[in-house]
Parts: sequence; C-alpha cells; structure tokens
Amino acid sequence: MSDVQRMRHGSSIGLPVTRRDGHDKVTGQARFAADNHPTGMLYAVLATSRIARGRVAFLDVAAARAHVGVVEVMVPGNRPALAIHPDDKSVPFSFKMDLLQDDRVRYAGQSIAVVIAETLEAATEGAALLAPRYAAEAVEVTLDAPGAFVPETVGVGAPAEQRHGDVEAGLDHAAHRIETTYETPLQFHNAMEPHGIVAAWDGDALSIDMPTQGLALTQMRIAAFFGIRMEDIHIRSPFIGGGFGSKLLAGPQVLGILAAKLVGRPVKLVLTRAQMYGPVTHRSATRQSLRLGAAADGQLTAIDHHVRTATSRHDDFLEPSGGISHSLYASPAIATTADAVRLDTGTPGFMRGPGEASGSIALESAMDEMAAACGIDPLEFRLRNYAEVEPITGKPFSSKALRDCYAQGATTFGWAGRPLAPRQMRDADGLLVGWGLGTAIFPAMMFQAEARAVLRRDGTGLVEAGIHDMGQGAWTAFAQIAADSLGLDIDQVEFRGGRSDLPNAGIAGGSGHTATAGGAIHAAGGQAIARLTELAVADPRSPLFGAGNVGVVARDGRLVRWDDESRGETYGDILARAGLDMVEGQGSAAADQATAEQYSLHAHGAVFAEVKVDPELGQVRVTRLVGAFAAGRIINPRMVRSQYYGGMIWGLSFALHEHAAMDVRTGRVMNADLAEYRVPVNADVPSVEAILVEEEDPHVNALGIKGVGEIGITGTAGAIANAVWHATGVRVRKFPIALEAFSGA
Repeated sequence: MSDVQRMRHGSSIGLPVTRRDGHDKVTGQARFAADNHPTGMLYAVLATSRIARGRVAFLDVAAARAHVGVVEVMVPGNRPALAIHPDDKSVPFSFKMDLLQDDRVRYAGQSIAVVIAETLEAATEGAALLAPRYAAEAVEVTLDAPGAFVPETVGVGAPAEQRHGDVEAGLDHAAHRIETTYETPLQFHNAMEPHGIVAAWDGDALSIDMPTQGLALTQMRIAAFFGIRMEDIHIRSPFIGGGFGSKLLAGPQVLGILAAKLVGRPVKLVLTRAQMYGPVTHRSATRQSLRLGAAADGQLTAIDHHVRTATSRHDDFLEPSGGISHSLYASPAIATTADAVRLDTGTPGFMRGPGEASGSIALESAMDEMAAACGIDPLEFRLRNYAEVEPITGKPFSSKALRDCYAQGATTFGWAGRPLAPRQMRDADGLLVGWGLGTAIFPAMMFQAEARAVLRRDGTGLVEAGIHDMGQGAWTAFAQIAADSLGLDIDQVEFRGGRSDLPNAGIAGGSGHTATAGGAIHAAGGQAIARLTELAVADPRSPLFGAGNVGVVARDGRLVRWDDESRGETYGDILARAGLDMVEGQGSAAADQATAEQYSLHAHGAVFAEVKVDPELGQVRVTRLVGAFAAGRIINPRMVRSQYYGGMIWGLSFALHEHAAMDVRTGRVMNADLAEYRVPVNADVPSVEAILVEEEDPHVNALGIKGVGEIGITGTAGAIANAVWHATGVRVRKFPIALEAFSGA
C-alpha cells in the first residue's frame, strides 16, 4: 500500500458523533440477550447454595418436579455429559467452573441445581421447593485466614515480586520516611444487565444469545465443553448492558446450555441480582503496606509496595495491585511484592481496572502522606518526582503528556488557592472543605483482531468485525474508523458487529478494544482502497492511469490524484468499468512486541477532587471532580468523555460507597442487592468535568489510540481520599471511607 496515501479530509474521526445505537436503546428497540424468545422456549432458574463450604446432603427433587409448570430439574445425577471437566483450564483465560459436576460446595451462591419450567414463576417456585440440606464445614473469608503463600505470578502472569535498586538503602538514607497500611474491600460486579443466556440446540449446532466481552473466547470455551466445532456455535451479542470484565468469559450461563440439551428445547437462564455475588468473579479485598522514603528536597529515595490479597480455595486469580508503583513516580529503588490467602469464595477476576484501581488508591494516599511529611504541596511533590522514563524498567514512554494534565486540571480546578495544612477551609454552612489530587495511569493494551471491509459499486461500504458494545459507544466509534478507512461519509457505511460468525475482533477488555478492533478495521479499509487503486491506476481509461508513483487519495467516495485533485473518479465508476460489483479488503491488528519492548505504553491523567465533610456527623460529600487525561488520538470526544465520567464515578464509589459485607460465620454476602451494596446514584454525583488533553503517540499503534475505559478510576479514588484528609486532618486508610473513621476527630 506504499503508493496509496489517504488524507483525513472529511473524516468523522475526532468529531463528537452521537450514538448510532442511541435511538434504539432509548426507544426499547435494541435487543439484549434476555429479550429473545424463540419458539418453545423454557425458563431456567438456578438454585444456589446458602453455605460456603461443604456438600449438598439432600435436595427434594421430587417436590420440585411435581410443581405445576416444572418440566425438569437438573442436578449432578442427570446433567448432560461434558467433553472436558469443568475445572479444565486449557482454553486461554479460563477459570474453573461449577457446572453440577458433584455435590461439593466451594462458595456461597454456587449453583447446586437448575429448575426448568414453562414460566419463570414456576421455575422460581420449583427452585424454592428443593429445600436443600447441607453438610457444612468451617469457612474462611477474610485476609487474616491461615496459610498465606507467596505466588509465582499475579494478574495475568506478572511476577509477584519485582525489584529495581536497593530499597532498604533508600529507606535508610531518607530524610523523610513513612510506613503505612491501606485496606480495600471485597467488591462485586453490578452491571445493569445481569448475566444471562438464551440457548437452543439443533443437533450438534448451538445458537446462543448472551452478553459477552469475548465472542471468540466464549465460543472456544463452549466448544471445548461440549466437544463440538467452534463454527457450529453461533453467538449473538449486539448489545451488552455493562460488563466491566465479568462478561469476558462464559460462566454459569453454560448451565443454560446444558439445560437446553437436557430438555431438547430452547432455554432462557438469567441470573438474579443476588446471584451476581459469587459465580461471576469479583475484586478481592487487599491489604497494602507501603514504605516510602524521600530526601530533604522531596525527591523519592525508595518505594516499597507489598500486597496481601486473596483468591478462592479452588482456583487462582490474584489482584495485581502493586503494579501501579512500577510506572508512576521516579525513584532509584522500587520493590513490589505480594502474598495471598485462599478463601471460601468464588474466584476473583477482572474487574474494571484490575490491580490499578485498588493499587492506586493506596499509592496516591501514600504519596499524599509523604508530601505532608515533607511540607510540600501535593501537586508540587508529584512534579518533583515526575518520571521521564518508566521507573521500574528505564524504558522511555511512547508518549506522556502528564505535565499538561496536571497543569490544565489544576488551572480549571483552581488548585493554586489550596492551603497546605488540613482543616483550613469551610463553606458558608460550616462544612469542612478539602481539596485532593490523584494521578491517573493505565497501560495502553492491544490484543488480536481481524476485520473485513467492502467497497460496493453503488458507492457504499460494508465493514464487518465481531466487536462488542457494552455501553462504551463501540457501534459509533468503530463506524467512524470504518468510514475513515474507506474514505466515505459515516452514513454511507454499513457496519456489522456483535456476532461470532464475523471476523474475530478480539476482546473488549483492558481498555484495548478500540485500538485493537479499530486497528483491524483501519487495515481492512486500507486494503480495500489499495485494491481499488490498483484497478484504477492500471486502467488506461481511468484519469488515474499511471498515478501509482504519484499517489492517490481516497476522499468522499472518490479516488483522486495526490498532485492534481481535479483528476479522479468515483468508486462506482472504477468498479463498473472493471465489471465488478465490489472489492474487498481483509485486515488484522495485534500488539507489536518490538514496540512494547522498546517503549512503556500508558495513558495518563490527573484528577482533582473537592469534598465537604460535616464536622459533627462525619458525613462526606464530593462536590467537584475535575479530571484531565491524555490518551493519544481521540476517535469520538463525546464517547471518551462519557467513559471518563463513568470511571470517575466508579472512583467515587470506590472511595466512599462500595463494599461487600461478609458474614464470617457462614461465608455469605450480607448485602447482595443494590439496596445495601451501595453504588452512587445521581444525588451522589457532583459536578464532573473531563478535560481531553491533546497527545500524539506515533508508537503505540497504527491509529495512535490509547484506551480510556478504566483510567478514570485510578486517579479519582485517591483524589477523594486525599481531599478528605485535607478537609478533616484525618487520614483514612480503610476503604470505603465510613463515618466511623472520624470518631474522636
């Protein structure tokens, strides 16, 4: 494609295009998984365990089967056979699963039976009639559980221990030193749309409607379970009502597929809100111990970050919270270590900002404590420890506009008026006012993806990729990239996605979907234009004949000469003269290992928070949030701001609201609903402003895109915690911040 150059004139990239799917969503026409009702469909309901460890001693299956409307009850004794054991992890990113393989109970909320009925009500009543009895065993559900161990890896294969320089020497020679511990809570996914599935078998062919962040991964896992070909599994997932990592992999929905196989009819299975607390992963609690040293001038001399986290008793996923300390602040010595305990819970997993969200609130709080110990303004302290290269590796950043984020955010917020000492500001009502800062960072990830692009004789385009839209605006952003790659107006491009029979667009996770699938779409469109150009420049009848060495521009449905735009013709004319109805391009994208080895790839930002605290009641309210973020090329600023707002609101939730209360005697979550598992509502959300800081990254990928879905959490939670200290003089180290933190203050 060296002889094809395409300008961005007329492109919709960078414009705040409104959601293409917005009308269908607000009018109820967008079909989510549970909206599908194939002919003859039955309803399945999970019966789940009320103990956290032991075995199921009795189920009254006869009573459930006898209930009016109940068709069948699936238990370990009659569950259809699987080709592999549910604990098999041979498929990438797999977790061990509970699919009625035996009577063992590994956590509260585990599925112990499935009731299948003609109506949802009958299935629900049948599940209640099972009246299970258990042989319960003692449980452990806290970070103080015995048997702590040092894992080899955390997260997805990252070393549990990483070191650079001599931390102990750095601490010994420090003029200022802090040692402190922070605790973050157990948190559960609460996407608006619960996990669900509508499954129908036709011989060995399987048709599925389900929300998934990884069509191909889900297809691969289900194929392995049932011993069938991936191409015999058709998954439709056009819209996802939130995922945040929990819908990356097939989970208890597989029970719906088994139920459909058992009864020979289509089956719908949708988890209740309470059933979201257990089998679909979560963010584990952490206890993070940080030691920081600084010289008299405020330069860091050492960062030591140790994380105690938890996994399930039967599987492994460890929250990689210490990784945040690798890339943020310049220090000659850095060490991150981890240990873990095994608990009687479901297995933790990917939850928006896995590792970064929990780790950043601890690191940013510690940085604020050190700034106070040094008597330096928190922003100035961060600037004195600004990392020009990645501290743990020494690699240059592919781009880094964090200084601009600090400057623009501080100016907009009015940071210059902040008093250094805490408890110095009050509003007209006597409420304590505090201002805090948190630095935001998230890696710029890419996975693997493919796409197909077509130019048609009628001057329109078609682009296909199995993309995932979980509310982030993927339908719109990818259509913008598709139109740009084909040199067409966005309304002239038909975009197809959300199905497993389309080219594999990778996964929607790690804030990498736009860069990955977008890169494949960009490449596919480029190849289609290149093939069209080959037809034109080789045809003596074309005004572009012989223009190969000059170059051709694709614009507004035409190819024109780079050096003379008056010489050109429409796509339709080129195809018609060649006797073709269309020309096709294939594209792919993947992470460039050489680039990753040479550069540190991250998005950056800074979040400034204002809180007001009632000095008598200790009630905390966030009144202002200003975030400034630099994340490479922006495809759609409207969608990007929406993602920043969502991340910042989740950061507020992390700091002030969200936690699961565990009954240590039974191992059950005591607030497994949205009434008591508190997440922010409109009344909790303050004035939120997101500043898009301009940044060009020539290295990160072909489009210069960095992800924006998770970075907003990483600065916000710490900024709010630091603002609470500035308002009250009380340093809270256990999150979420509760009224009890201010008793005696």
